[in-house]
Order: sequence, then structure tokens, then C-alpha cells
Amino acid sequence: MTGPVRDTCDACTHPAAVARARQAVPDDACVEDASALLKAVADPTRLRLLSALAAEELCVHDLALVVGASESATSHQLRLLRAHRLVAPRKVGRTVYYRLADQHVTLLLRNALDHARER
Repeated sequence: MTGPVRDTCDACTHPAAVARARQAVPDDACVEDASALLKAVADPTRLRLLSALAAEELCVHDLALVVGASESATSHQLRLLRAHRLVAPRKVGRTVYYRLADQHVTLLLRNALDHARER
């Protein structure tokens, strides 16, 4: 938190609006989790991986080729994305395929990229 929060709004210009805005702010644990998730997506390599996976499920080898990274570096980035529940694995024999975890990730990615394209 950036400073002490006053329980009263004596100096507020719009006390009802301030009260509604305070209620809209998530609890600290939710804010921390969401912030960590956004930091995970903010890395350019991870964003490229997620973008590729938005098109289709891919194995680590193919993902490495798409983003121009080593398989080891790609696996490391995928572990981070998996820890934040952004991607989900599917193992077939010795090959692991990855896909976006769910629609929330798909929408987050789409909205971020659409917003970046607006200029």
C-alpha cells in the first residue's frame, strides 16, 4: 500500500465515488497474484510463446523454433508460465505439448495485443 488509508472521507470531493472505488479494489492477496501474473506475461519471450500457443498447441521443440530460442530456454520460460497457470501441458510419450490454460489467458493476451496495436 502506498500510504495510510483514511476511514473517513472528510476531504473528498466526491465521497460516494471514492467509496465505490474503494470497494472495487481487490484484496491485497488478489492484487499481488494479479501483479505477478502480469509480470509473467510482460516478458517479450514469454509473450511470444503465449502468442504462438494462441494459434495452436505446440511441443517445446517447435515452440523454440517459433520464438528463436533454445529448447532449454524455452522449457525454462514454459515452467514460469505453467507456475502462473497460463499454459497447460499434455504429455504424449516423451513429448510435452503446451496450450493456453484457458479462455482467461486467451482474452488477456488478445486484449493486451489489441491494445498495443491501437495507435
